[in-house]
Amino acid sequence: MGIIKYLNETDTELFIFPNFIINQIKEGAIIDTQHNDKLNHIIYSHFKNRDMVYISNRVKSYTVNPLIYNETEKIPNLLAIAMIPETDMMRKNAEYEREFFNKPYEIFKTLSEAIFWAHKLLVENKVITSSE
Repeated sequence: MGIIKYLNETDTELFIFPNFIINQIKEGAIIDTQHNDKLNHIIYSHFKNRDMVYISNRVKSYTVNPLIYNETEKIPNLLAIAMIPETDMMRKNAEYEREFFNKPYEIFKTLSEAIFWAHKLLVENKVITSSE
């Protein structure tokens, strides 16, 4: 499960693994439609037609327009989203944002729990085998 690539973008850091992305948005960023465009490009470039899971490790404070989730869920090979909010307020925001996304979307306390869930989901959807 080694990292494939690390991207340090203007408003985010992305850690790309064989079957999922861990994204850490930078402090003060505003996540809107242009973020979806970048995400869609990155997913297409690294995963082509393979299903994958997006993991958001929310360790910084930033703003998300929840309406972007309507477009995010249209990314064909995006199977699910996992959120790991750092604070209670971030958790409340993540719970609110979940209402705008109609694919699996779970909130976790730790990155390890989110990765375990992503792996389980990918096995259940036969994207990877249980031995990977």
